[in-house]
Amino acid sequence: MKQNVSLLGVEFDAVTLDQAAQRCVDICRRSNNSHIVMTINASHLCMMRRDAELAHACSAADMTVADGMPVVWAIRASGQHMPERVAGIDLMEGLLRAAASNGLCVYFLGAHQDVVEKLVRVCEARFPQLKIAGFRNGYFGPDEHDVIVDEIRASGAHILFIGLPSPFKEVWSERYRERLQVPVILGVGGSFDVLAGFIKRAPRLFQSLGLEWFWRLMMEPRKLWRRYLSTNSEFIWLALREVVARRAYAVRRESALAGSANAVRRDNRIVVSERRMADRRILVRRRSNVRNPQAPIPDRRRGIERRVSERRARTANAPKGIEVSA
Repeated sequence: MKQNVSLLGVEFDAVTLDQAAQRCVDICRRSNNSHIVMTINASHLCMMRRDAELAHACSAADMTVADGMPVVWAIRASGQHMPERVAGIDLMEGLLRAAASNGLCVYFLGAHQDVVEKLVRVCEARFPQLKIAGFRNGYFGPDEHDVIVDEIRASGAHILFIGLPSPFKEVWSERYRERLQVPVILGVGGSFDVLAGFIKRAPRLFQSLGLEWFWRLMMEPRKLWRRYLSTNSEFIWLALREVVARRAYAVRRESALAGSANAVRRDNRIVVSERRMADRRILVRRRSNVRNPQAPIPDRRRGIERRVSERRARTANAPKGIEVSA
């Protein structure tokens, strides 16, 4: 069953890496229409607050996964379930493996020409059965967009990997999704450079601790320090504010539900008490009627006693030998 969670106005699919990859394979098998898969991290969430086009593109995605442990932690801290992080590069590798085993074709768009060429050679070596429908570098102008879209559509690719920066890749994917006619479109940012061997990925320890951004900062400090400094501080503030608000709402809701339950129990106790008091009054009245002959008795018994008394009086006053009728 599909389960969604939300953070900072963005809905995420609460899926594992394997579940996300399987959904993409299922889409490739049953549909020719384009489906966009977004891998959203803390940087995306901050940029969307200032970029309306990016926000629209992300909200229109068919599947959105949490790419980054800070995003996963924030979702969990707000009381929602997120099974694990689904990084773009991990999802890309999973889809390459699935495409090779299911006979699906892939297309690579992005990075420098030497990077994308090396990526193709690496993928052919790692996945011998993989069908590569085509590839192209990511350096092109607006006047080439139509040509590139037509080329990708004509390739017959089932999966399009876009190795371009944000927000360009998200906006471009949404703008041309109908014309591309590729079942799955996945933006993977700098994953081409990592898989091709030009950039070393962070060790597993850094990934599990949510410090992959710090590793990348050490690899490219001049390029990334300003962006990470501003983005991380902004995300911490925004996420903390939402987590506190969600927690406070949950506490108020639980208090209201507990108050309603207590009121129901109190009303039930009052009803039971009133019933018991009524039963006691009836029992006391019955007992008093038996023990005290002078106590008030029901109307029916009073009528019977009156008729018996009148008959006795007539019998006593009547002459002897004359029978008195009832």
